[in-house]
Amino acid sequence: MGQKDITEKLLEDYNDVFADIVNVLLFRGNRIVKEESLKETKVKSQYKAEAGKLHEQERDVAKYWQDGNVLVAICGLENQTAEEKYMPLRVFSYDGASYRRQLLSENDENPIVPVVSLVLHFGMKEWSSPHNLKGVIDIPKELEPYVNDYKANIFNIAFLDDETVQMFQSDFRIVADFFVQKRKNKDYVPDEHKIKHVDEMLKLLQVLTGDDRYNVKFSEAEKKEDIKMCDVMEKAVAEERINSIKILVSSLEEFGISSEAIIEKVMEKFNFSRDEATKYVNK
Repeated sequence: MGQKDITEKLLEDYNDVFADIVNVLLFRGNRIVKEESLKETKVKSQYKAEAGKLHEQERDVAKYWQDGNVLVAICGLENQTAEEKYMPLRVFSYDGASYRRQLLSENDENPIVPVVSLVLHFGMKEWSSPHNLKGVIDIPKELEPYVNDYKANIFNIAFLDDETVQMFQSDFRIVADFFVQKRKNKDYVPDEHKIKHVDEMLKLLQVLTGDDRYNVKFSEAEKKEDIKMCDVMEKAVAEERINSIKILVSSLEEFGISSEAIIEKVMEKFNFSRDEATKYVNK
């Protein structure tokens, strides 16, 4: 599995975030799924392809939803930054593997429970490809009544209404608000929501947007304070400024420019005092 896939999963794998996503998107914000009722389940499954070769498939995040010791359902999340024409087939395959695993369970007394998958689409255009199995396969007219359909539950995160975004209580509220604002305004104005899983949320934003400005690091001491997205943006701007200074200094040094001239240039370009500029030159 690629590093990008692993990064996408980190935030959603937290039970508070996973439960929050399910509760808002499926139950309109009602706290039906409790974070303590979620248990880890396998995300990998195997199947035989042509010539009897064994292949492995892996969904993004999946959890058992339990009521005490009683299994209620199996829920899965899939992240998409772009449309995928055959997404209904992928979901059908993942869900089918979960049903098969239940059938092969050694405990025959366990009831078969439903499998529900949510596809989280983070694109800036609404999903236009088919949402159902029949929409992606060619079916002869004579067979159409006998071919079972299967729906992929696709949610366009950037197109959620403001009321829905405000229903989120976990860090996913920041993620959803970010994409909604970027679609509407191109710019992002952070709110006062505190970040609980700082590193994981920033890694998710970095991967989904491709913007390395969100690859900022906070010390453990800083994390003990209440970190908000406005703090992230301030730190990102400061680090971007520092990187720009380093690039300028390095370029001028390569051309053999004297330290004094470089200091003058840094003072002029970044409106620094001599002492501030000197710190970046004499290192």
